Amino acid sequence: MSERFTRSMRFAVLCLLTLAVFPSVGRAQVPVFTVTPEESKVTFYVKASVALVGTFEKWDSTLTFTSTDVTTGALDIKIQAASVNTGSGMKDGKLKSKDFFDVDEDPLITFHSTKITQTGPTTFEIPGDFTIRGVTKPETLTLTLSGEKGSGSGEIKGTMAFDRKDYGMTKGIPFIKIADRVEVTVDLKVKRTSGPALVFKQ
Repeated sequence: MSERFTRSMRFAVLCLLTLAVFPSVGRAQVPVFTVTPEESKVTFYVKASVALVGTFEKWDSTLTFTSTDVTTGALDIKIQAASVNTGSGMKDGKLKSKDFFDVDEDPLITFHSTKITQTGPTTFEIPGDFTIRGVTKPETLTLTLSGEKGSGSGEIKGTMAFDRKDYGMTKGIPFIKIADRVEVTVDLKVKRTSGPALVFKQ
């Protein structure tokens, strides 16, 4: 009985060690990145008779990977639409209204990547699902990565353009003539906090 109990205890300890060791090894093999909002920004520009340029004060973003292959990444951006800031209370109020962002009904503007394609040594195309005013359509971010190779930190700059009327924003702003095309720019400072370096196509 004592020998059987001893064998059982050894097996239980072995199982616990296996559970404790192997998940940590798996996690160590996946690069983990954080985005620093304080050093990053999300802005937009619309051609208009009066300058229409703005930023969003409240947002967050995550960049995750399932392996060291950069194309396994997923980029998510969530923006608080009510945090829009154009420097003009009148413009901000109009953009928050149901004619544009409709922040009371749909407080979030989001982008979720569906694929990452490396198009050059430091350039990428990232198609994804873009949602604004509760309407979701496929859009593509074009990104450029800069930073010292192997440093684990860098800067991601991306642009995306969409037609506001495709998302139900068909109205205008009083006394201001605005175009339909909206250009969005993301400038993200990222840092690898754990795991190995990413592998890029040369």
